[in-house]
Amino acid sequence: MNLLPAPVAAVLYLAAAALFILALKGLSAPRTARRGNLLGALGALVAVVTVLLSTDFHGANLWVVLGAIAVGSAVAVPAARRVQMTQMPQLVAIFNGVGGGAAALVGVIELAEWSGADAGLVATTATAFAILIGSVSLSGSLLTFAKLQGMVTSRPVVVSGAGPIMVVTMALGLAGAVAVAATGEVLLGVALMLLGIILGLLLVLPVGGADVPIVISLLNAFTGLSVAASGWAMGNTLLLVAGTLVGAAGSMLTLAMARGMGRSVAGVLFGSLGGGSTAGSTEASERSVRRVQAEDVAITLAYADRVVVVPGYGLAVAQAQHTVAELVTALRERGVEAVYGIHPVAGRMPGHMNVLLAEANVPYELLVEADDVNATMPSTDVVVVVGANDVVNPAARTDPSAPIYGMPIINADQAAQTVFLKRSMRPGFAGIENELLFAARTQVLFGDAKASLTDVVTALKQV
Repeated sequence: MNLLPAPVAAVLYLAAAALFILALKGLSAPRTARRGNLLGALGALVAVVTVLLSTDFHGANLWVVLGAIAVGSAVAVPAARRVQMTQMPQLVAIFNGVGGGAAALVGVIELAEWSGADAGLVATTATAFAILIGSVSLSGSLLTFAKLQGMVTSRPVVVSGAGPIMVVTMALGLAGAVAVAATGEVLLGVALMLLGIILGLLLVLPVGGADVPIVISLLNAFTGLSVAASGWAMGNTLLLVAGTLVGAAGSMLTLAMARGMGRSVAGVLFGSLGGGSTAGSTEASERSVRRVQAEDVAITLAYADRVVVVPGYGLAVAQAQHTVAELVTALRERGVEAVYGIHPVAGRMPGHMNVLLAEANVPYELLVEADDVNATMPSTDVVVVVGANDVVNPAARTDPSAPIYGMPIINADQAAQTVFLKRSMRPGFAGIENELLFAARTQVLFGDAKASLTDVVTALKQV
């Protein structure tokens, strides 16, 4: 029995859509991100409750829905509470995959429910699109998760004949989508989903580690578009609005990140298909560097006029965001102009460092984007690189064979001095050595970033 009249349900759906829009607006800035997240969660709650109260469930269907919600909550709540900041990119990848997979499954179920009935060309076309793009997002996101988790190598994997295989698979996927749109056959929908899964794997396998943040954003856009297509096919306005918002936001973010890395989206996805991987080894370098102690770093920083801290994934691994914030605060109290240089793809997902430093209550005005911080780099006395590598690697400017070649970096090599805080001499996620480590003006402080920063802060207070 429907407990909500259709007009009331329509108003509640409209309210949920408005909350989603406000959530997206709030998520556009660190200061309002928490509020935006809460608004999005409230919109999802309103939408789910409206569905439950306005839908006439048949037989045991209601219990199936409630059971699915219970199982999902039992998995999601502990995961959300326990996930580490270093694992956030993996969580985002899983969310992308689950959303895309759900949209694809809904499309197949819709085909089964129509079972030969004339659903209309528009509806079957939207369903075919949802199945194909959703299944690409499913397998691509799961493979991205495996790359980030270290279960699969982060280096580009190019199988023999990858180019022709990719072309054939894409052609079959397009032909399958046309067949599904024309016939509405459920078996063709299942075959299309399998092709999409294969295509997702083929798209992500050749992607190198440095480009993974772009792929995460692109797959997020795919998920949104597949959900929007599902909403179109089902006549559900809320799904259409929510999916369109996610798809549009993900698409714009993907393009912005690709520009920020000096890449094209096509180059990220297909660039490695022309030949073998150009990524380097994951083995630690045996070359010597200038080692320093925490006391030496503290003295160098204490007598500097301008310091730029460049955070990276190693900062997240060490959970050292609060300690680095303490260091910058101590420097600023001494009259040092200390700021953070934020590269758009530092870490493993878009905005990773912004989120990490926001957790430590770092004022947003101290986070300086790469272009702006590069303009002042020649007048910077010290650059402190905390757990970053690829985003300060001059090979992006000088080595055409490097997988990061052409990617804009933070020009730490143009500062008077560079201090690296590293756990070991292993290369970054792109798998190549950083020549800046061996430069005459570079010093390296080895150890866990949190412990090293704590020692530097302690020594700084004694200078």
